Amino acid sequence: MKDKPVSRGSRVRLAAGRQLQKDSVGDGHFLTGPAGIVQLNESAAAILALCDGTLTREQIIARILPRAKDDSFAVDVREFLNAARRRGWIVEE
Repeated sequence: MKDKPVSRGSRVRLAAGRQLQKDSVGDGHFLTGPAGIVQLNESAAAILALCDGTLTREQIIARILPRAKDDSFAVDVREFLNAARRRGWIVEE
């Protein structure tokens, strides 16, 4: 299934009813929502934490890249954002 294009100026935020949470011991992250809980790795949690409605997709990538070892990570971040949108975790407006 091909992803629907989004406007370059679209802001990314968590979808309604979704919430990013840290577990009580502090060594894991979870995305909660109507369909249940999804355990996230550190990279996914860092990306979703930036999905607060103030940044565009490209701004999120720019903020994540300094943490990456090389620029090829930008492709991975884009793919993750596409997958998160398909799963209904984020919306772009």
